[in-house]
Amino acid sequence: MRIASTLALGAALFPTLLLASAASDSGAPVSERGTTLATATTTTESSPAQAPAADPELLCLALNIYHEARSEPESGQMAVARVTLNRVASDAFPGSICGVVKQGGQQRNRCQFSWWCDGKSDHPTEQEAWHRSLRIGRRALAEKDPDPTRGALYYHAHYVKPSWSRAFQRTAQIGQHLFYRPTQS
Repeated sequence: MRIASTLALGAALFPTLLLASAASDSGAPVSERGTTLATATTTTESSPAQAPAADPELLCLALNIYHEARSEPESGQMAVARVTLNRVASDAFPGSICGVVKQGGQQRNRCQFSWWCDGKSDHPTEQEAWHRSLRIGRRALAEKDPDPTRGALYYHAHYVKPSWSRAFQRTAQIGQHLFYRPTQS
C-alpha cells in the first residue's frame, strides 16, 4: 500500500520547498512505496525546484520520462512523454498522467511501466537527466512539439519481442524503442 501521495514524493524530490516544514519532520522523506528518498541539495535550474511539487501531474510525467528514457535522445524522451499523454486521452486508460503511470499497481510485472513496480527507489539520481525530463515534460504538456509516435499507446525496447506487439500497428522507431497503436479497422 502506498505510504505517501505523489505530492509527498514531489516534496521529497524538491526539499527546498519544505524548508519551513522540515524542522517539524522527524523522519526521512518516504516514497509512495515506502522507500527512503535521498535529499537533493543542489539544482542547476532556477524554476524546476519550484513548479513540479505544485503540479503532481508534471512530476509523474517527468518521472516516467526519466526512468523510461533518460538514456534516449530527446526525441525518444518526448516520444515516451507523448505515449503517456496519448494514454490519458484514450478511454482505454486512466484519465490522468499519474493514473496512467501507476496503472497496475506495485506488483512486479503488473504495472504498465517497469520502473514503477521494480521495488527500487524512484528518486532521480542524475540531476542533469532529471532537469531534462522536467523540461521535456513541460514541453509535452504544452504541446509545443508534434507527436513523434503518431498516436502510439504502447512501446517496448527494440531488443525484446513481446507477443502483444503483433496485435498492434507499429508507428515509429525512435532511439531504442518501437512504438505502436491499435490497428485501425
